[in-house]
Amino acid sequence: MASATETKNYKFNHSMIRVKDPKESVKFYEFLGMKMLKKLEFPDAKFDLYFLGYNSPQAVSGGNNIWDREGLIELTHNHGTENDPDYKINNGNVEPYRGFGHTCISVDNLQAACQRIEDAGYKFQKKLSDGRMRHIAFALDPDGYWVEIVGQKPVEATEGVKETDPETYRMNHTMIRVKDAEKSLKFYQEVLGMTLLRTHENEKAAFNLYFLGYGAPAEGASTADREGLLELTWNYGTEKDEAFSYHDGNKGPQGFGHICVSVDSLEAACSRFESLEVNWKKRLTDGRMKNVAFILDPDGYWVEVVQNERFTGKDNF
Repeated sequence: MASATETKNYKFNHSMIRVKDPKESVKFYEFLGMKMLKKLEFPDAKFDLYFLGYNSPQAVSGGNNIWDREGLIELTHNHGTENDPDYKINNGNVEPYRGFGHTCISVDNLQAACQRIEDAGYKFQKKLSDGRMRHIAFALDPDGYWVEIVGQKPVEATEGVKETDPETYRMNHTMIRVKDAEKSLKFYQEVLGMTLLRTHENEKAAFNLYFLGYGAPAEGASTADREGLLELTWNYGTEKDEAFSYHDGNKGPQGFGHICVSVDSLEAACSRFESLEVNWKKRLTDGRMKNVAFILDPDGYWVEVVQNERFTGKDNF
């Protein structure tokens, strides 16, 4: 085990969402080109975890061990929910339970990819033809979570193209809403070691978007070519409202659970977080699972911290 930790070795490994019926959810994400990389079963605790991601030769993290990747989706299934007619997921976009917004995949040919999703019978929150923003769409997964679809190329360049190859897709980013952009940016940059890659300011609509990730951006590269980014959405003025807060997804009604960062040395990283006086949801010494920790971001979103097995040569589970 490394005795020190460097944030340059950290990876934004996955985003976790709870699902009602894993068969339907896995089918949907596999239709988007992802592959089932690992399933962890916890029969005594009555839940299973499904890890999906892009794994073709074109995938950025293709072939890596599961904790040495970015841009994975973790589906959490609590046994029996698929048979409960009253069980419903909070997708994070309905008041008063807003917080998590969406995941996003970037695709080769935007129009063709959206048509393929529609032809398969999946619903949309927003089609390309809806509204003024004709360069993005939002598909709905089986639980009603929003999945943004963006193009890796300019939308004009793919007009009229009929083919799309899901093996070229990327799990580009996860979006969460934040109350105070300054505090959140400081946390994700100074505590977790991410880099601010792009900022989009929309003064007319009174919101900003901040895209963060690990590693310096390649010269001339688009953020749409990346995997495993974090998008922070800040609506102007929320930081001034003492009573305002976002829903973290873990209080009822539940939905989104956490994001996860894998690190070079779990013990050293947690010691570093301790020295930075972070707020903890679970220290390594808490509970039965001694191989995961959870820290809290300024809005109370859970950030899981796990060991990247590449640095230890040992299995986490």
